[in-house]
Amino acid sequence: MTIELKVPSMVCEGCVETVAESLQKVDSGAEVNIDLETKVVKVETEASADSLKQAIAAVGHTVE
Repeated sequence: MTIELKVPSMVCEGCVETVAESLQKVDSGAEVNIDLETKVVKVETEASADSLKQAIAAVGHTVE
């Protein structure tokens, strides 16, 4: 399933990399697409939205 999350705390490519890595740890087979300009993270995954939100929060970012 595709899950779309807004991560307003991302401000640079380093943030994008950190968020992407955190999501890959939840589901190594996930397809992650991040648009830094709109701060939207789209993930094609079998993982739950809650587990993705927790992973992003664990690396210091906020999720809306």
